[in-house]
Amino acid sequence: MDGSDVSSATSYTLDVGQTKTKYKKRKLQYHQAKKRATRELMRALKDPTIVLIADWLKVRGTLRKWTRVFCVLKPGLFIIYKNQKTHKHGHWIGTVLLNCCELIERPSKKGGFCFKLFHPLDQSIWAARGPKGEAFGAVTQPLPTSYLICRSPSDESGRCWMDGLEMALKCNRLLMKTLHNQWFQDCSGIVEDDDFEDKAMKESNYSVEPEDEEEAISEMEEADSVEKVIQETVYVPAPPEVFGASGESEQVEEVAEENKSLIWTLMKQVRPGMDLSKVVLPTFILEPRSFLEKLADYYYHADLLSEAAKENDPYKRMQLVLKFYLSGFYKKPKGLKKPYNPILGEVFRCYWYDPSTDSRTFYIAEQVSHHPPISAFFVTNRKSGFNISGTILAKSKYYGNSLSAIMCGSARITLLNRGENYIVTLPYAHCKGLLLGTLSMELGGSVSLTCDRTSYSALIEFKLRPFLGRFDYINMLSGKIMLGKETLADISGRWDDTIYITDKQTNETNILWGPIDAVVAHRLKRSDVDFDVQEEFESSKLWIKVTEAIKACDQELATVEKTKVEELQRQKAKDLADKGKVHQTRLFDLDANSNMWIYRHADYRPWDIQNDLLQYECDFIIQTKALHKTPIVKSNSVRSLNSLGVSNMKDEEDWSDGEETASDASLVITKEEEEEDDAVCKNSTLILNEVRTVAKLVKELNDRMNTISSDVLFLRSKLISGDARCFWFSNSDCCWSTPMVVAVAVGLAVLILAIWFR
Repeated sequence: MDGSDVSSATSYTLDVGQTKTKYKKRKLQYHQAKKRATRELMRALKDPTIVLIADWLKVRGTLRKWTRVFCVLKPGLFIIYKNQKTHKHGHWIGTVLLNCCELIERPSKKGGFCFKLFHPLDQSIWAARGPKGEAFGAVTQPLPTSYLICRSPSDESGRCWMDGLEMALKCNRLLMKTLHNQWFQDCSGIVEDDDFEDKAMKESNYSVEPEDEEEAISEMEEADSVEKVIQETVYVPAPPEVFGASGESEQVEEVAEENKSLIWTLMKQVRPGMDLSKVVLPTFILEPRSFLEKLADYYYHADLLSEAAKENDPYKRMQLVLKFYLSGFYKKPKGLKKPYNPILGEVFRCYWYDPSTDSRTFYIAEQVSHHPPISAFFVTNRKSGFNISGTILAKSKYYGNSLSAIMCGSARITLLNRGENYIVTLPYAHCKGLLLGTLSMELGGSVSLTCDRTSYSALIEFKLRPFLGRFDYINMLSGKIMLGKETLADISGRWDDTIYITDKQTNETNILWGPIDAVVAHRLKRSDVDFDVQEEFESSKLWIKVTEAIKACDQELATVEKTKVEELQRQKAKDLADKGKVHQTRLFDLDANSNMWIYRHADYRPWDIQNDLLQYECDFIIQTKALHKTPIVKSNSVRSLNSLGVSNMKDEEDWSDGEETASDASLVITKEEEEEDDAVCKNSTLILNEVRTVAKLVKELNDRMNTISSDVLFLRSKLISGDARCFWFSNSDCCWSTPMVVAVAVGLAVLILAIWFR
């Protein structure tokens, strides 16, 4: 090595040493500047004398509801409390960082003065922690992420707030400018040293670990704590509801003369007892909406379930759940109409806003099978305390002059904070007068509502009008509420009018449910997905041309458009069959144990008022926005790049959406690990099969114990009544008379004595 090479190496070593020294100095000054800025901010935050304005305001929440709060304006900060006790813990709601906000006056129809603080790029305006280090704010309605709308009681006070906010913004910018200038004065002459550091890093085989790892993780966690804007589906108010005849009236339809020939042609194709699910029905009897949407008619009074979830008495809870169940029948279609049969893969979604709890009840439905036609749906309002899951198999039977639409399956109502499941079934719709008489429809059949946890149940019978019955017998129902086998109350009335409950002990009769005008006026308001953002297989968009033709009374066009939709389904099924595939459901999975379709994104956790903010829906996924976030797992350090078999910096571990993605080398699975995983899976399968076998044996044993208990109770009742002439056993085909029992007893006694003396 000659002298020039030695001198160049020495100079390079000195440059690297000076670069590292300057880097350490710059790092130290960076930490000092950061702490100085934090101290200045915390001093302004905690000093009670540095207050520009402190007064009451009203702020508007995410769901457009106003709340009265106490606001404190400081330089750079707008702090919101529940009340004037700002010095106590538990009263802080949130802190708006004014350095990222713009201020504008906002017109309002309400009295007073309205103004808005907002981020111009729709980012979060909220601080991650409170003045005293609070991680979570006081419980209140959820506030918007990227803006805040405030309203003062008068125009004068509103102008004062506007002036104060402008002053706070200026003070904050002066403070930030001062700190910014001090930083650049202290760091002059070393900013340009980044190139030397980058060069040294590139020529090294090892990446530099953070000097203060805890501080680096803390910075990442602070960045993650900034709230993201919620991405949810755009909903608009649903069209006005159309009600048919209500209150003590029968659903009838006058068939036009031109349509009677179609009915006769249809009747020639069917025979009594035949299932009509595969029969193509004429469009003049169709209601212009899908069956998936019709199933949503039961939830306009979902606020009754909110009352049931709050009720502590299990008997009253059963009454409220039954009241909710009966509230879904009084709305009838205009005329005698049948909704569209959903095609395979069709979906529908909507929600109802409940002002009493400031929450939304979401409804999601999917046609999971076409032959047989099975519809699955899920309803949730965790804030009100309930979920509903249901699976309905629609069948129809033809009986000559009448037919019945049978709703096989059940729905499960879950009260989340009680851990109670109420299993309910549905009545069938009976249509008569197809050939003779007036075409009419009514509900019939027996339904049940049971809760295994509390042992309360209700049995309701929807009664068909007798052949020679009077007008008084239309739409009648009767039933009872029971605890075990004991009847506690009787139910009677009309399912489309007033329903009464009579207590068996007091013989007192009260109204359980009645759709009076005030009740109908307070039906929850439904919102549907904006038509422009609906997908191809959503009910409204899928059947839009058929619906428009029916509303225009163009039956020929409606038939043509309906045929196109059905052909679309047949073509889709044919394409799947050609590829050797089967239809995959999008939102629901079949539970083999209960034979019900379960919404795969269902959340059955009780509502946490300290953590959960609101429920929302996006892309058919119903989820909850919460304060707590799942912690991100970070590595302690980055190893040698060469040790991982990586030749360049492009294969280094990178970060995406706040989560660390492992390198390709870390994803390699050895053969031994794969065999071990297979063994674990096999063992798990064997254990699961054994558990199922044991559960089956336990169930059989429990059934036998119940049978023995019933036999013992029967014998005891016979002995008490003195009727001991004959003992009947429920699981035996023989009858033992008293002499036979005595003879057997004597024989056993003789045998025992013989063994004893032997």
